Amino acid sequence: MTPPSTPTPEAPARPTIDGSEVTTVAMISLGCPKNLVDSEKMLGLLAESGVSPVPPDELDHAGADAVVINTCGFLEASKEESLGEVRRAVDLKNAGKVGRVVVAGCLVQRQRAKLLEWAPGIDAMIGVYDRERVIDAVTPRAQPVERDQRGDPVALPVYSSLSRSPADALRKSGVTGPAPAGYFESDSARLRLTPRHYAYLRLGEGCNQACAFCTIPSIRGRLRSKPIEQVEAEARELLSDGASELLLIGQDTTSYGSDLPGAPYDLTHAIERLDAVAAEFGGAWLRLMYAYPSCFEDRMIDALAAAKNITPYLDMPLQHIDDTVLDRMRRKTARSLIETLLDKLRTRIPGLSMRTTFISGFPGETEAQHQSLVQFIRDQAFENVGVFPYSPEPGTPAAKMHKQDAVAESVVRQRIDDLMTAQQEVVFARNRERAQEHETIDIAIDSPAPPEQATGDLQLGLTPGAKHAYVGRSYRQAPEIDGVTRVLSRNPLSPGERVRCQTVGFDGYDLIARPVDDAHRRTSLPLA
Repeated sequence: MTPPSTPTPEAPARPTIDGSEVTTVAMISLGCPKNLVDSEKMLGLLAESGVSPVPPDELDHAGADAVVINTCGFLEASKEESLGEVRRAVDLKNAGKVGRVVVAGCLVQRQRAKLLEWAPGIDAMIGVYDRERVIDAVTPRAQPVERDQRGDPVALPVYSSLSRSPADALRKSGVTGPAPAGYFESDSARLRLTPRHYAYLRLGEGCNQACAFCTIPSIRGRLRSKPIEQVEAEARELLSDGASELLLIGQDTTSYGSDLPGAPYDLTHAIERLDAVAAEFGGAWLRLMYAYPSCFEDRMIDALAAAKNITPYLDMPLQHIDDTVLDRMRRKTARSLIETLLDKLRTRIPGLSMRTTFISGFPGETEAQHQSLVQFIRDQAFENVGVFPYSPEPGTPAAKMHKQDAVAESVVRQRIDDLMTAQQEVVFARNRERAQEHETIDIAIDSPAPPEQATGDLQLGLTPGAKHAYVGRSYRQAPEIDGVTRVLSRNPLSPGERVRCQTVGFDGYDLIARPVDDAHRRTSLPLA
C-alpha cells in the first residue's frame, strides 16, 4: 500500500481579487534548493488553477496580481535578505504596481507573528507544511482581527495557514488522527524555475540529526522519506520534461528511508533504482547532495561506485574536523571516522569530486582548532569548499554556548580568510595543472556567456577561430554553488548539450575549454 500524501483538491477554483480573477503571480524564491522545490510546487498548483507566472525582475513595470515570497529563515543573514524582499514587494503594492503580497516558507514557520511587526503590509502568510493552500493565500477574504495584551485590535493577514507539524497540516486537510507512518509531501506537477536541462529531486523532507547549531528540525520537522516508488515517478516526470541532470537533495540524504517502519529501503536502494531510471533516458547525470558523514555505510559507497549514471561527485557537509568542536556541534562523528570515510570514498570511486562546507567561529573554537581545520583543507584537497561564519540562532543549543564562548567577529572574519585562502591555493594549483595537461572531459552547457565575459574570453586567443562563448559545468561542478567551465566554440551550442571538451586555460576558480569535436557530443537537448 502506498503511504498517503497530502490530499490535493480536485479542479481548483480560479482565485479572485475583489471579484476579478487572479491571472498573474510572481514567485520570489530564496534560500536553498529544497526551498526552490517548494516554490516550484506552489507555482504548479497556481498554474493548475489558471494563474500565469510573471518574472520577478519585471515587477516594477509589468506588475502582478500577487507576489509570493518563499523565504529562508535558516540564518540571520538569510532572514534579513528575506525581509528585504518582503518590504520591497510591500512598497510595490503601496505604489499600485502589484496586488497582494504573500509570504511563505521557513521564515514564516520560524517567526510567525513577528513578521507582521517587521514588514507591515503583508496580506497573507503560509508555512512550510501548507504549500497546497497557496491558491487560498492569493485570494482575499475578510480581514480578521485579534486583540493584543492591552486589548487593542491587531489586524492579521487576510489568510494565514501556519500548521505547526505535518499532522496539523493533515488535520486541516480532513485527515484525522496522527500523521500516518510513511506520510510525505509530493513534489510532482511542479512548474520548474531551473533551466530545462537540470532539476532538483527531493528524496524526503525534515531531519533527525539535531545538530547544535541548526534550526532545520524545528522548522521542517523530523525526517519524512518519500516512498521509493514516488521518488522514481518524480524522476521520470522530470526527465520526461527535458531534464538531463537530476540533483538528489534532502536535509540529510544519507538517512533516506531510515524513518519508515522496518526501514524497507535506504540510500543504496535509491541509488540503484534511480540509476536504472536514468539509463531509460539515455544516461542522465545524477548528483548526490547533502550527505551526512556519520550515516554513510560501505554498501552506499559500493552502490555509488557501481552506478553508471551517478556522477562521481559527492556533497558532504563536514562543518569541522576537530573532535572537541564536532562534539560540541553534536555531529555524531569524529576526525578519525571522517578521514577513514574520505579514504574509502576516494579509493572505491575513481575520480571522485568532493564538495564540503565548514563553519568558522563556532562557540569556543580555539586558534589551534582553527589551524587544524586549515591544514585539513590543504591535506584533503577538496574540489569545492564553502565556509560560513557561525550564526547564533535563537532556540538552538549552540546559541546558549555563544553567550559564554563567543568568538569575536573580527577573529571569525580572519579565520574565514585563512580557510578560503587555503582552499584557493588548492583549486588554483589544480586548475593550472588541468589546463597544462589539456584534460578532456564532458561539459554540460548551461547558457550563453554574459556579453562582457564572452568578449573577454574570446579575446584571450586560447581557442583560435572561436566565435561563441558559453557557461557550462563538468561532473565536478554543481549548478549555482561551484565554479564553472567557460566553453569557447567555433560552432553554436545549445543549453543542455553535453559536449566533449579540452581544457585550455583557467581563470581563478573557473576553467576555460573548447570542444574537441562536435561529433563527440553525447547529449543534445531537443529544442521546444
